[in-house]
Amino acid sequence: MTGEFILRLLVAAILGSLIGLDREYRAKEAGYRTHLLVSLGSALMMIVSQYGFTEAIEEVGIARFDPARVAAQVVTGIGFIGAGTIILQRQVVRGLTTAAGIWATAGIGLAVGAGMYVMGIATTVLTLIGLELLPYLMKNVSMKSSLVEFQTHKKETLHKLSKLFNTKNFKVISYQMEEQQKDGEVVYVVSMLIKSTKSATEGGIMALFNPYDDVIVTRIE
Repeated sequence: MTGEFILRLLVAAILGSLIGLDREYRAKEAGYRTHLLVSLGSALMMIVSQYGFTEAIEEVGIARFDPARVAAQVVTGIGFIGAGTIILQRQVVRGLTTAAGIWATAGIGLAVGAGMYVMGIATTVLTLIGLELLPYLMKNVSMKSSLVEFQTHKKETLHKLSKLFNTKNFKVISYQMEEQQKDGEVVYVVSMLIKSTKSATEGGIMALFNPYDDVIVTRIE
């Protein structure tokens, strides 16, 4: 059985690292090492849960145990790692997909640790499809959040940009403006949280400001 256990650990590590490589490629908070360890550790916990207490049961004779308890604790515990990847940055929540990916990776590790290779591999394939293929197919439908900061000394420019960012491709979620004095002139410093279609890239958002020579863009993220 030892060879079978090692095979399960190896498969879990490979499947977890595949999902982690996708996150690494996207420069996300948790990469292939984190996902590998989550999947590997989950598989080990499941193996220990199923087979680690057989000798104790044989000595006692009759014992009641529930292998699902360890699996449930793994699912609960993995939430702490997932929570660590979620960042609230100026009203923009980032890292939710990575956190969900870690949670799914833990499930894959548990499945492979239980010997359910087909389920583990199928879940890995579906997870990668969800992470890579769906965003490509839905780029014109789904929306992403972006933080845009700029400044201008013309108030009429603010009205024009406000209308521009309320088209079908954009939606202003929050808007904050501050008046500052620079070189004896009033400068309007604006911070906007917008939602845009996936097809609206950072370069596309930047291009919207090109017709306005008085606008200085300080941040797009």
